[in-house]
Amino acid sequence: MVKRLHILKPGIRVLGIAESFTPGKDRYSTVAGVVMRKDRLIIDGVGFVRTRVGGDDATEKLVKLYHSLKREDINALMLSGAVISHYNIIDIDALAKRTDRPVICLTYRESSGIEDSIRIHFGDDAENKVEAYRKLGKRVGLDLSTGKRVFVRCAQIETQDASRLVESFLIQGRYPEPVRVASLLAASAKRL
Repeated sequence: MVKRLHILKPGIRVLGIAESFTPGKDRYSTVAGVVMRKDRLIIDGVGFVRTRVGGDDATEKLVKLYHSLKREDINALMLSGAVISHYNIIDIDALAKRTDRPVICLTYRESSGIEDSIRIHFGDDAENKVEAYRKLGKRVGLDLSTGKRVFVRCAQIETQDASRLVESFLIQGRYPEPVRVASLLAASAKRL
């Protein structure tokens, strides 16, 4: 089911999610979530979880992150990537269903896909990850008012509404503030 959000509502809140880990060094990735209001980009909530690098726990951990915040006023989730923690693939449809919130997943570069890379890294155990990756579907390119381009995958929200929501949290560049701040927090928390 696709939800209609009141995108123009000033108090709309998004949970921005991003991660940080060092490939080849860390066994776990630090994932930060930032609740941000659209009006004046006010931060009014922060949470953290850890996901296993190369694992299959990303969806479950993001559901846990959302519920740990105990915030019924979050209107949507905005993720920086659907494939995190070295091929720990988020099921964005399941995440949307289990949080009862629309999910917008952003990526920032052109790509022909990662199936071959998954097979190289996981060998005989790759097929479940390849199937999870295929389930994500195609990305849609969005040209932003800043002159930059991002790519989105959406669950329970139309691409047009997702685009408007991304733009409403954008100050500069291609990173909407909730995921930009979440990325900064994840990187800082990882160093603790």
